[in-house]
Amino acid sequence: MAERSERMDGRDDDLKRPAQDEILSPTFAPTKLKFPNHIHTEMDEKFQQLADTILSRSTEIIGKEGSAPYEIPEYPIVENERKFYFEKQLSSSSVGKPSAMDSESYQRMSSTDVYDEYDLAPDFQRIYIAGQEISGISSLGVPLHDLKEASKSLVQALMIREKYMAMSHQSFPKITARFLQNLEDNEEFQGMKEGFGKGSTDVDGIPYFDRRVSDHPFHPPKKEDPFDIEVPMGVECSLKMVQGLMYVYENEEAVKNNTPLELPYVQPKTFLADQNIMYALISDGPLKSFCYRRLSYLSSKYQLHTLMNELKESAAQKEVPHRDFYNIRKVDTHVHASSCMNQKHLLRFIKKKMKTCSDEVVCKDKKSGKEMTLAEVFDSMALKPYDLSVDKLDVHADRNTFHRFDKFNAKYNPIGESRLREIFIKTDNYINGKYFGHVIKEVMEDLGESKYQNAEYRLSIYGRSRDEWDKLAYWAIENKIYSDNVRWMIQIPRLYDIYKSAKIVKNFQEILENIFMPLFEVTRNPQSHPELHKFLIYVSGFDSVDDESKTEHIKFDLETPLPEDWCQDENPPYSYYLYYMYANITVLNQFRR
Repeated sequence: MAERSERMDGRDDDLKRPAQDEILSPTFAPTKLKFPNHIHTEMDEKFQQLADTILSRSTEIIGKEGSAPYEIPEYPIVENERKFYFEKQLSSSSVGKPSAMDSESYQRMSSTDVYDEYDLAPDFQRIYIAGQEISGISSLGVPLHDLKEASKSLVQALMIREKYMAMSHQSFPKITARFLQNLEDNEEFQGMKEGFGKGSTDVDGIPYFDRRVSDHPFHPPKKEDPFDIEVPMGVECSLKMVQGLMYVYENEEAVKNNTPLELPYVQPKTFLADQNIMYALISDGPLKSFCYRRLSYLSSKYQLHTLMNELKESAAQKEVPHRDFYNIRKVDTHVHASSCMNQKHLLRFIKKKMKTCSDEVVCKDKKSGKEMTLAEVFDSMALKPYDLSVDKLDVHADRNTFHRFDKFNAKYNPIGESRLREIFIKTDNYINGKYFGHVIKEVMEDLGESKYQNAEYRLSIYGRSRDEWDKLAYWAIENKIYSDNVRWMIQIPRLYDIYKSAKIVKNFQEILENIFMPLFEVTRNPQSHPELHKFLIYVSGFDSVDDESKTEHIKFDLETPLPEDWCQDENPPYSYYLYYMYANITVLNQFRR
């Protein structure tokens, strides 16, 4: 009982959001999901020392290596002819009478509605590893003791990931989740998944494990105007950001009494403890050896399977009707909207606008303040549409941009001119992103015609001002930028040091408020930001981007200044950005539910 009371006292000290006995509005009934608070042990100090060692190594200057050249396999003509001959033979033999295995598969399909996916697989040659293991050594050549410890470490890492995914209401792979559920009663992993159950990843009332293909149709219902939706009424509550985290209060009196609603989130102490565990796993020699051997084993096994069954797989694939590389569904990810078009498409678009809209005012000269037409912009650069070419445009990311973030960013400037970038591929400019909207709609039309090609394009929110979200949403709705094949990912560049040196923001919390306050306001009352409410329906997530090759000299720990106190000119570390983004997104998802 004494030990239990100490734990309860520690948990009360760690929690920053006291629960309320009664909540007047049912809309704000907090979830029953509780995030287990971290209990300090002696191992935390060892993990902390190990994390410090790893971070100190990362600050050392490491020479940059060039990327390895691509290798394209070449086959002689005789090999290709022989391969085609065997494929033709296998294909012709499979058209005839089905084998005994195929007959059994068809009977099994007709007798039951549920069947194993391997019942219809071709009769491939299987790979079997035989032989007894050496005493104390596993089949991968790793000592059994190291294998056991490596397995525990991997399970621990998976449980940490599942914990964070469940807290922010994100889906987790069901096969891995079922495997981890079998280990919940194990003493070695108790406390890792406290408070997380099967229903923690529900989506629209449907548990993750019970969702089916019918819940996610391939072809969503089409609307004449996708943004023509009803904007619901809001609810009464108060919002306030304290120490970098957004709090939701029932009313103004609750704000004065400092009694926010209990919306679970990750405490900094827990986050840092889990981060140190991951640092320890990264530096674990036996674990790295096991992972390397296991991946090498699986890769070699797959290569052997390819050598034995390549022709059968190719013949079986040709027998599938109406399916090839061009009519299977594909999704392009990590593509910024500014680079969604190819260089030839952008060149044609610029020439077309010069031909049809040369007298349209597109920008203001920064020095004189004079309005400039598109023709005057090109005259100031001593360029004519006839002079433009793909090579002159120079927006293709070639091999020279690898490991060179500066050269990569320069490729976003057509002809090396930032003015053309502002005119043609910016959402917030003098013409309110009209040209950018037109070219993206052309790309979306191409995706719609291909039918099976989807994309998740990225748009940037910088956190410089509160109205960035409203401007972005207005741009999307005003230009009717929508496609059934496209969803949006919002990326947030880590540029605090630039904004601070330019005196745009005073501290890091201002950036967090500019990013998250409009999202909480539109959740509280959609009618306060109607365009943003409609736009967020088609947003799938957030990402934090910057040049990851830069070294960091500041470490995120419990002594690091809070966002409201971070007034120095240096940029916060990557983990600092991630924690406050993740914690606020977690609270936002809890609030929106």
